[in-house]
Amino acid sequence: MRERLYHVLTALLVSAFCWLAWAQPADDAADSAESAEPVPQPWHGKTSVRLDTEKLSAVDDLIALYVDEKRVPGLVVSIAYRDEVVYTKAHGNRGLFDEQPMHVDDLFRIFSMTKPIASLALMQLYEQGKFDLDDPLTKFIPEFKDLKVYNEDGGDPTPPIRPITMLHLLTHTAGFGYVFGENDEVAQRIRNENVLGSTDLEEMATKVVDIPLRYQPGTRWFYSLAVDVQGLVIERITGLKLDEYLDQNIFEPLGMSDTFFSVPDDKFDRLLPNHFWVRQQDRLVQQPAEASEQYRNVTFFSGGGGLVSTTHDYMTFARAVANGGTLGDATILKPETIDMMRVNQLNDAIQADVGTGENPERESQWPGFAFGLGFGVVTLPSSAERSQGEYSWGGAAGTIFWIDPVEDLIVVGMIQLHASPWNLAGDLHTAVRSALVYE
Repeated sequence: MRERLYHVLTALLVSAFCWLAWAQPADDAADSAESAEPVPQPWHGKTSVRLDTEKLSAVDDLIALYVDEKRVPGLVVSIAYRDEVVYTKAHGNRGLFDEQPMHVDDLFRIFSMTKPIASLALMQLYEQGKFDLDDPLTKFIPEFKDLKVYNEDGGDPTPPIRPITMLHLLTHTAGFGYVFGENDEVAQRIRNENVLGSTDLEEMATKVVDIPLRYQPGTRWFYSLAVDVQGLVIERITGLKLDEYLDQNIFEPLGMSDTFFSVPDDKFDRLLPNHFWVRQQDRLVQQPAEASEQYRNVTFFSGGGGLVSTTHDYMTFARAVANGGTLGDATILKPETIDMMRVNQLNDAIQADVGTGENPERESQWPGFAFGLGFGVVTLPSSAERSQGEYSWGGAAGTIFWIDPVEDLIVVGMIQLHASPWNLAGDLHTAVRSALVYE
């Protein structure tokens, strides 16, 4: 039953999202992980700005509009300013067929917003000296030594021209494929062999060794299985299952008691139903209730997309990151390590195609979008009105967060909607910006 549900969900995901491929020249992803941090610049060019919390009524209006126009059954938004949570509101209902009101502590599938958490966990081990960024991946997963690379010309797969490094793994330049792309032969293999439906990460590895890399390591930014592989590296280094490692080193220290791969029985009634937008019919469809059962008794801990969380918990994680790795009495990472994660590690060559899904900027034809170690990064004050240095990511069911170090803002938006035709991230940016007062 679990495998069948997984295939159904994967098929829906594939039909819902465009294939993401961001080009970069055939060279190492970054000359050095010790990139100099740019002096962040605001998008508006002003030197003095504050947030007028009363003007956050624009966010009230936005979330009411999303519900009233039946774009989503309900949503939750939380905003922190200068490390104080100044806004958290739920609006609408739990689901299309569940008229109970949405609550701020409802549980959301955060899908790829799992990725920044998993990458931070791996960087904890970097900080402890467990690996260097130029270490080959085979140091920890030796069975990957015979990986081959897909031949675009249709010939046999070829050996990689360079080894996959830990830096490649953290920047989506390792060359692995992903489930997205109906005409992508590597993606078809990943789906057909149910790689993301494996019993555990060790079984995943036995499947990945027989599937070609999509690209040569270090030659392209390509959204991939890399973060699931990161989870296996964490398990190999620590001897802990990924869920145990995250609990002990991130969730428990930060008090994130509502974030997990497997939803406890006593909290299962708080897990929201998921929805899909059917473009042909221009309407919402609620996923069958039994699809939620895959979040019970989980053994495959997907660092790429498996976590369930609340708005409060994810805001807690984001605040710790924004504070340089510390929140209250808990320190999960050093400030200098956070700085490495939130600056561009891809030099100046990255170019973003228009994409959907987990791309936090769905309409990203503007310059200055790049990638750090687990976060999307804005490298220029841009035409999309993002501050230089803003970092973020999103999830397949429409969840989104960003941290703006210039305005000292954190925003978390939570919905459960695949294939949304609306740009929640852009709309939230506009609404929050309207509360900024320039002095």
